[in-house]
Amino acid sequence: MKRRHFIKATAVGAASGGVILNGCGEGPGARRRKVSAGKREQVRWRLASSFPGSLDLLYGTAERLSERVSQLTDGNFTIKTYQGGEIVPPLEVLEAVDRRSVEMAHTASYYFIGKNPALAFDCTVPFGLTVRQQNAWMYYGGGLELMRELFADFNVLNFPGGNTGVQMGGWFREPFADLSELKGRKMRIPGLGGKVMEELGVTAQVIPGGEVYIALERGAIDAAEWVGPHDDVKLGLHKVAKNYYYPGWWEPGAMLSYYINRDAWEKLPSEYQGALETACAESNVTMMAGYDAKNMAALTTIREADVALRPFPADVLKRAREAAQQIMEDRAVADPGYAKVYKAFTKWRDQSSAWLGLAEEMYTGFAFERTSH
Repeated sequence: MKRRHFIKATAVGAASGGVILNGCGEGPGARRRKVSAGKREQVRWRLASSFPGSLDLLYGTAERLSERVSQLTDGNFTIKTYQGGEIVPPLEVLEAVDRRSVEMAHTASYYFIGKNPALAFDCTVPFGLTVRQQNAWMYYGGGLELMRELFADFNVLNFPGGNTGVQMGGWFREPFADLSELKGRKMRIPGLGGKVMEELGVTAQVIPGGEVYIALERGAIDAAEWVGPHDDVKLGLHKVAKNYYYPGWWEPGAMLSYYINRDAWEKLPSEYQGALETACAESNVTMMAGYDAKNMAALTTIREADVALRPFPADVLKRAREAAQQIMEDRAVADPGYAKVYKAFTKWRDQSSAWLGLAEEMYTGFAFERTSH
C-alpha cells in the first residue's frame, strides 16, 4: 500500500444553475509554485479517457476541459485527450494515472470496484443518489473527502467531472414479463449493478462502450445497458435490440471523475492548478445539461425505430433493491473502510430524500404526467 495522503476537500461547489469556486487554485495537499510575471511555464499533459471518441458528451467533455484549460492559461498548459483504447485500455486508466503513464484520466469509478469496492460511491450505486443529491454529497456532505482518502492509495487526486443523470435500464433482445423470465440472460452491465443482476440470475459482463454494439448484434450477450437515449443512439443500440427498459435503477445519477496523478499535480504552478480545478467544475455542470438537452431528440429517434419502451416489472425492482442493500451491508460488515463510506452515504441519502421527496417528487409526478407517455 502506498503512503496515504490525507487531504482537505477542494471548496468547489456546483449546482444545476452554475459553479461556485472558493479559493480557486488552492488544491488539496498541494504546495503551490508561483510563476513569475512574463515567464509562464509550458506544461504538456496527456489524458486517457475510458470512452470512445464517437460519444460527444462522455468523451467530448474531456476535450472541452482541455480547450478550457488552454484558454485559461493562454495556451501554456495543454492537455491532449485520447479516447478509450487509443493509448490506454478503457478499463486500465486508473493504473495508468497511478504509474504516471498519463497525467490524467476521465472515467467512471465503478469500473474499479475490484480494487476497492467503496470506489463505487464516487460514481453511483443501485438505488443511490440522483445527480443533485450526488453533487450535494460530494461538495457539501463530506463525500469528496472520503473519496480522496480512497484514491490516495493510488496516488490519484480525483475531481467530479460530469454526470449522466438517471439512466435507462438497457436494451434487451427479447422482452420479459417478470423476474423468472429475466434469469439466465447475459447482460453487459458493470459495477455494483452487475453484482445485483447476478443475484437476480443474470450473467453480468463488463464490455467497453466501443464493443457493446457488436456483442449485442452477434448475440454474444442478450442485453446491454449503456447510458440513455443520446449515447445509446450514437452507439446504434436501437438498431440491434427492440426492447428498451427503464429506469436504470443501478445508475440514478452516475458521476464521472477526472483522475490526476498527485506528483504531476503538485508540480503544477498555482495558476494552472486553479485553471484545471475550474475546468473540472465546469465539466461537472455542462455534461448534465448536455444530456438533458440531447436526450429529448434521441428519444424521438428511438420511438420512430419501433422500439418498445418497457418499465421494469415490479418484482424485478423489489428484488433488485433487496439484493443491492444486502450486498452493501455485507461489505460494510466485512470491511471497516467500506463501512465508513457506506454509513456516511446512507445517512446523506436518507436526509436528502426526505427533503427532495417532499416537494420535488410531488411536483414532477404531477407536471410530467401528461408528457411522459
